Amino acid sequence: MATGANFRIIDCKGNVRTCLAKNFFRGYRKVDLTSSEILLSVSLPWNKPFEFVKEFKQSHRRDDDIAIVNAGMRVCLEEKDKKWVVSDALIVYGGVAPLSFAASKTSDFLIGKSWNKELLQDSLKILEKEIVLKEDAPGGMVEFRKSLTFSFFFKFFLWVCHQMDGQPLFLEKVPASHISAVDSSLRPSVSSVQDFEIRRHGTSVGSPEVHISSRLQVSGEAEYTDDAPMPPNSLHAALILSKKPHARILSIDDLGARSSPGFAGIFLAKDVPGNNMIGPVIHDEELFATEFVTSVGQVIGVVVADTHENAKLAARKVHVEYEELPAVLSIEDAIQANSYHPNTERCMTKGDVEQCFQSGQCDSIIEGEVRVGGQEHFYLEPHGTFIWTVDSGNEVHMISSTQSPQKHQKYVSHVLGLPMSKVVCKTKRIGGGFGGKETRSAMLASAAAVPSYLLDRPVKIILDRDIDMMIMGQRHSFLGKYKVGFTNAGKVLALDLHIYNNAGNSLDLSAAVLERSMFHSHNVYEIPNVRVNGKACFTNFPSNTAFRGFGGPQGMLIAENWIERIAVEVNKSPEEIKEMNFISEGSVLHYGQKVEDCTLGRLWDELKSSCDFINAQNEVETFNRHNRWKKRGIAMVPTKFGIAFTFKSMNQAGALVQVYTDGTVLVTHGGVEMGQGLHTKVAQIAASSFNIPLSAVFISDTSTDKVPNASPTAASASSDMYGAAVLDACEQIKARMEPVASKSTFSSFEELVSACFFERIDLSAHGFYITPDIDFDWKSGKGSPFRYFTYGAAFSEVEIDTLTGDFHTRRADVILDLGFSLNPAIDVGQIEGAFLQGLGWVALEELKWGDNAHKWIPPGCLLTCGPGNYKLPSLNDMPFKFNVSLLKNAPNTKAIHSSKAVGEPPFFLASAVFFAIKNAIKSARMEAGYNDWFPLDNPATPERIRMACTDEFTKLLVNSDFRPKLSV
Repeated sequence: MATGANFRIIDCKGNVRTCLAKNFFRGYRKVDLTSSEILLSVSLPWNKPFEFVKEFKQSHRRDDDIAIVNAGMRVCLEEKDKKWVVSDALIVYGGVAPLSFAASKTSDFLIGKSWNKELLQDSLKILEKEIVLKEDAPGGMVEFRKSLTFSFFFKFFLWVCHQMDGQPLFLEKVPASHISAVDSSLRPSVSSVQDFEIRRHGTSVGSPEVHISSRLQVSGEAEYTDDAPMPPNSLHAALILSKKPHARILSIDDLGARSSPGFAGIFLAKDVPGNNMIGPVIHDEELFATEFVTSVGQVIGVVVADTHENAKLAARKVHVEYEELPAVLSIEDAIQANSYHPNTERCMTKGDVEQCFQSGQCDSIIEGEVRVGGQEHFYLEPHGTFIWTVDSGNEVHMISSTQSPQKHQKYVSHVLGLPMSKVVCKTKRIGGGFGGKETRSAMLASAAAVPSYLLDRPVKIILDRDIDMMIMGQRHSFLGKYKVGFTNAGKVLALDLHIYNNAGNSLDLSAAVLERSMFHSHNVYEIPNVRVNGKACFTNFPSNTAFRGFGGPQGMLIAENWIERIAVEVNKSPEEIKEMNFISEGSVLHYGQKVEDCTLGRLWDELKSSCDFINAQNEVETFNRHNRWKKRGIAMVPTKFGIAFTFKSMNQAGALVQVYTDGTVLVTHGGVEMGQGLHTKVAQIAASSFNIPLSAVFISDTSTDKVPNASPTAASASSDMYGAAVLDACEQIKARMEPVASKSTFSSFEELVSACFFERIDLSAHGFYITPDIDFDWKSGKGSPFRYFTYGAAFSEVEIDTLTGDFHTRRADVILDLGFSLNPAIDVGQIEGAFLQGLGWVALEELKWGDNAHKWIPPGCLLTCGPGNYKLPSLNDMPFKFNVSLLKNAPNTKAIHSSKAVGEPPFFLASAVFFAIKNAIKSARMEAGYNDWFPLDNPATPERIRMACTDEFTKLLVNSDFRPKLSV
């Protein structure tokens, strides 16, 4: 449109007509084509001398994304009366109207004017009036989108000036500090270093072995739930879902569904053979809604049909009439309405907070709020279950994509009214879970179990991505309200913290998530006086659930926010404040646990040295002094993650090891392989125990009829627990073999096994492990809930475009103490994956719900229910330099083979990117004359980055304390 392109259009008879690009687009998804025409070609005119055309685009994500706002701008300059004036111009924007918008008033104004600063200022005033975005405009982000129209025009103005530099009589020079506004960033090739030591134990433990399923996975041959072959009489299930956040069900009309193609049955609450009430901790959730619905996406019933598509079609034809009721759609709504899940209020104390605040010990006391956004799990494999009956319905078997086969067994037996001994759940592997498949997946299996059991036919249910995201729950959003007292030096003396999480419409694991956030609410800081109160909010959203870190990252992010604010108050760097407040060996935490084997200081010093922090700081300051519109920032962040389930009874693990006469070993344990390498590590432990090659060990599926009552694969503790259980079983078998082995020398393990078989030695053993020395009492708020801590630290450097909010991570250095790693290659991969997933949480991935902050979305509905609207990190979000190292010579006596857990601890370290972004924004604000503290919510999307960088363009729209809306 901006270039004045022509579209050539041809019809089926060969007639060709021409249409200007600016006339081709007639409305939203409407173009100037009849049903018998197609677009033949696009003709772009050649540039005239001194005619400049430039494109602009800002999206949520750097790659593979549609624009939030884009623009095409063209201007033609000519020399007239010893001045360079505009002879022709066209300014066109996308993303500010239902169709591409030609800013004709602004374009007309430019013509005949000299290309100078006065033209720029006057044009912006016209542009401000010409582009109208109302508060409830679809897509939201109204202030940000308008600011981009100014930013793009300013960039275009500078670019044209830069192109004209050196032309006679052209006087408008671009200052050197402004050049960065028109320079496009060139992405260098990514480089990385992985630094670790190899501490071998036996034939396999400690070796950087390849993931044992990796070849099947990369070739597409690895089998998942949806790959299970279905018998000819199988059915597909689809859910009937609520369309209201809170309502009374008046009637359900299923006539349309019953006449739908391939329909085989519809099942509602009245059809449930056993108990309709479910839940992992308390039974507060209906499998199928009866009288009320309490969220959009709540399950009302299930339809089965001959195909997946026919089942979905039939489910859509079920008509439900509602009487709408008031809905609670945010944490703040819940606080105002006193809407909390029963018996979820928690409190932890240390010292005397009130006395410290009132005694005069504190030189300063600050108060504030931190809003923490949620996150979608977005595993590669959606939720799914394939379930069938055996022996005419006397038994039920299923294959499920779950982190907890035992919960599936328990839920299905509960819903069908069967004993658990007659229900079997098997899981070969799952395509990612991250906590999302710990509890919520059991609801789905239960829904599919009802038609399978009642019809005595196999049923498969696989959720489409949008439904999966809409109904299965995400990482909890949090609100933290803090009051912190500290000295002029920056030493923290007292913390009074209130934490709220958005639990959704059922409790699920929200109380445990809240507790974990409270355990981690100090991160790594020694605070003499602490009071932490927590509440789980009941809201009319789908129940939120476990997600990697399980509330810990939210608690730590709140802590790092007030640490950063103290740094501003005492005029020191955040890193200085962190260092002076670190815990150390022997520190007693606010929940009573004593810190032992603390490697935090060593990690921090090694990272500070390896990233050359002081020099990096100086280089960033130099860059920022010489660049007005691009800024760099750096940050260092520490972490400490407690390893154990915080519910004591879950810290147990079982395994079954069977040795065959050919010398091969079959291992079955209660843990689930979800890509994290658990089976690989467990197989290494068995191989080393028997002193055989890794290839001689095979791990089959996880199954409730092999290892009963298994805890979920969660809490980062699975390698510790299931590895120890397998080792226990191996040691039992070896003890039985010892009398035979001691009588003579055998040339191979196979020979020894055969000899044992002939001596009638039992070559099968059940292993068991319980995590020792852990306990916690919520009545006193004291105990030792964790076996040990995994420590880590990260450094990040970012560069932001202050005019658009675009950013990239120039460098990330991560170091973790993983003891003597069981498999350093897998552990480094876990760290890299956790860091990128964490980067998504802090900087890219934003859940947008229909709430008071987003009134253009229907109440309670999720807008971001697919990759088009929900922005996962892409290849271009990788740090340019990405270095990962493991602390050397740091054995951990409290876990198997001196190792440490790796799954969740690295996730929070991506917040170094978030605080580096904030550091860069701080530099931009200071240059504009704003030195005060400012809040930045996560995710730090381009919208939040841009609107925090207060300048003369944002001042046309908002105040310097503007805070873009966030669904919490």
